[in-house]
Amino acid sequence: MDNYSSYIQMLRKNLKRRLPAMRYEHSLSVSFTCMALAMRYGTDLNQAEVAGLLHDCGKRFSDDIILKKCQKHKIPVSPQEEQALSTLHAKYGEWLAANRYQITDPEILSAIGCHTTGKPNMGTLDKILYIADYIEPRRYKASNLAQMRALAFQDLDRTMYEILKSTLEYLKQKGGVIDPLTTEAYQYFDSLINGEQKEEKEDAE
Repeated sequence: MDNYSSYIQMLRKNLKRRLPAMRYEHSLSVSFTCMALAMRYGTDLNQAEVAGLLHDCGKRFSDDIILKKCQKHKIPVSPQEEQALSTLHAKYGEWLAANRYQITDPEILSAIGCHTTGKPNMGTLDKILYIADYIEPRRYKASNLAQMRALAFQDLDRTMYEILKSTLEYLKQKGGVIDPLTTEAYQYFDSLINGEQKEEKEDAE
């Protein structure tokens, strides 16, 4: 435990030096929220803490520079990602976590890599990080935050469905580019949630 505590302190010092102040505070807040959700759902607290701390480690650069760094390190970038560069820091962050911070845990790397888009069939840590990034206490813009903060501690899958649904609605209204993975993630959770509701209704009849 002492070694882990030292590692976390080292990680925080490194991120505080490299990230803009507000981005670092956001990372701390996401990390604490991840740990709270991990306690609620009985998953590994250390994994949750590290994933939360590192999720935006790639966001120390502008979107254009992140694209160039992805190209330099041969990180695959789709045409849709080139049009929606704000999501690309997740892929670059996954690469940094593995290559600069020596993270080998595939669950942590997966969670960092999909925290901006989601994906079908997400693991528990994937969902915890995606949701924590949305509901952490310093967030204030989304109109459904109060509902999502309550729902997050009741049902991860339903929370994913609701957040993805509102995200797609926002992007469509804004005219923003929608990453195909976000659409696939929404369709997955839509089928999961509404399929369960249909079965419950049929069983009750």
